[in-house]
Amino acid sequence: METPLTPLEFMRRARALYPEREAVVDGEARRTYAQFFERCDRWSAALQRLGVGQGDRVAYISPNTAANLESFYAVPQIGAVLVPINYRLNAAEVQYIVRHSGAKVVCAHADYLELVDGIRGECPDVEHVVALEGARDGWRDYEELLAAAAPEGVARPAIDERALLTINYTSGTTSRPKGVMITHRNAYMNVVGTLIHHPLSCRDRYLWTLPMFHANGWTFPWVVTAVGGAHICLRQVDPARAFALMRDEAVTMLCAAPTVLITLANAPAAVRGEVPRGVQVMTAGAPPAAATIQRVEGEFGWELMHVYGLTETAPFITVCEPRPEHDGCTLEERAALKARQGVELVTSGELRVVDDDGNEVPRDGETLGEIVVRGNVVMEGYYDDPAATAEAMRGGWFHSGDAAVVHPDGYLQIRDRFKDVIISGGENISSIEVEGVMMRHPAVQEIAVVGMPDEKWGESPHAFVVLADGAAATAAELTAFAREQMAHFKVPRAFEFVEALPKTATGKIQKYVLRGGRSAISTQ
Repeated sequence: METPLTPLEFMRRARALYPEREAVVDGEARRTYAQFFERCDRWSAALQRLGVGQGDRVAYISPNTAANLESFYAVPQIGAVLVPINYRLNAAEVQYIVRHSGAKVVCAHADYLELVDGIRGECPDVEHVVALEGARDGWRDYEELLAAAAPEGVARPAIDERALLTINYTSGTTSRPKGVMITHRNAYMNVVGTLIHHPLSCRDRYLWTLPMFHANGWTFPWVVTAVGGAHICLRQVDPARAFALMRDEAVTMLCAAPTVLITLANAPAAVRGEVPRGVQVMTAGAPPAAATIQRVEGEFGWELMHVYGLTETAPFITVCEPRPEHDGCTLEERAALKARQGVELVTSGELRVVDDDGNEVPRDGETLGEIVVRGNVVMEGYYDDPAATAEAMRGGWFHSGDAAVVHPDGYLQIRDRFKDVIISGGENISSIEVEGVMMRHPAVQEIAVVGMPDEKWGESPHAFVVLADGAAATAAELTAFAREQMAHFKVPRAFEFVEALPKTATGKIQKYVLRGGRSAISTQ
């Protein structure tokens, strides 16, 4: 009686229960679940006519469009493997991913056709290129292929829950991106765990502020469908457009990496317009600053949930779950609690914070250890990279590389990536802690703190600051503020005011760039 654990099960359920409910809104296009899944079936049939079979790779380079959303059902239901590509990468990085994954078909939005044309000659495995939007010589047209395909003509092979569903490439920083192999079972378990801790229903309307390529959109292409909710597509995170869609489409939920959350929270009132209250927000990727949480919850009236995970864990492994004892907290106290990563999801498996010898650290909120996890959401491994897989999975646990403490209540809190911990005069300084304090200053919109060489202390914290629009501050003012808020050895020795912080294509700050020789404005 057992059936495979696969997100395709959510397609079956929604097809049966919600055929007439609105499924997708993309600009002027509005489609019910029946219409949405008919298009998925047509695309599955079209792919099979192009020679795509079980195990073949189909790559996508696209913003959050209806056609991109269709890929999360049409590709896996024929046993093929979806390769979502970060559209912010450069041509060399895209070429590497297409070649490394062995993609047979590349589907691209109009904005990226020229990029793909520039690398096609270096990708011998690619047999077909499909333009999702925009006509171009030498490309097959997505809508024409759909129109020529019969939805009933799809041949659906048996799906093994441990078969590959997607290959998701990590953002390359100092090395080539690695291909994270996510199975049907991995994704299914993440969807179920998400819905246990963050229940949704067919009343919900989800705004796509998170890129679908980012860890499979945190599995929300399947989460929303599982409950018959509506997908509201947003092709680019423009605050005015995002707030307008929240109002016009009665949005109830969105996901946002911290950089997007900061953008929305700091949008001028004239850009925001009337902010709808009661929107649920899930954030992950880096600990949100307590000041941002206070703005979102206190001023906007939104409800924020902080989760933590990695592409390698499909992606969620912890949730900062609210507890009754938090109800009496002040907004400031609650914001500090919500900046923690929290506790295991019901479905994510066993999580520990361990020292160098593999022993669990005490629950004192002070002792640093590495987050390790094992369970049903952990990836199959890195594609075609057994050495990296063995290193990440050593000892039967996936090693995150994140340095954390565990508080007496069992909530874990990331202090830093191990490579970003600043060791000054023998003292460990958490750059995240310093950044969180500095974000309380009203003039600071974003900040990154890194260790820089120091003749006396070995290294010392240096800060790179993006000021809020219309705000002004000096290095001396920020130093004085920091000295009032934290131990003096943690205070940045220098500040540099910059227009923007260097970030990966998924919005994570590239601290190695800042450490690579940028001059700083001395506070001394």
